[in-house]
Amino acid sequence: MDADIMENIFLLVLVTLLSVVQNAFFALKVEKECKSQNTKAAAFERLSCAKRNCMDTYPTFLAIMWCAGLCLSQAPAAFAGAVYLFARQKYFVGYMGQTCQSTPGYLFGKRMLSFLFLMCVVGIVNFLLGQYCGSDYKEYIQTITKTLSPLLLIP
Repeated sequence: MDADIMENIFLLVLVTLLSVVQNAFFALKVEKECKSQNTKAAAFERLSCAKRNCMDTYPTFLAIMWCAGLCLSQAPAAFAGAVYLFARQKYFVGYMGQTCQSTPGYLFGKRMLSFLFLMCVVGIVNFLLGQYCGSDYKEYIQTITKTLSPLLLIP
């Protein structure tokens, strides 16, 4: 693979691989709970539901993270993706306890997905402006997103 291409997608690939490892962790936790001799039906159902909820949003997460990284800027998209994985872990672990403990992880993950979606839209609009109007604001927008991405950590 060309070094320039790899340099432009390396962080996105890294976050994607971390998400695959996290999915494997979720699957192992559900399998372990299923095989447990003293398993309670409610605990297994909560764990299974948490995994299913995480898997439902996984394609959306991957699509908008890659779109944001390719259309606008790799570093903020990968950062938001990594924070999303942390929020998803918090959601999953919170769901293992009481369902209400998963709410902070859910809301934080929703914020990361919204930021990534906004990055996608801005990147596409900037591309269209460059194609049809001849004005390219990509450097300014990248500076703004790199500056704002750490602010996503504020609760």
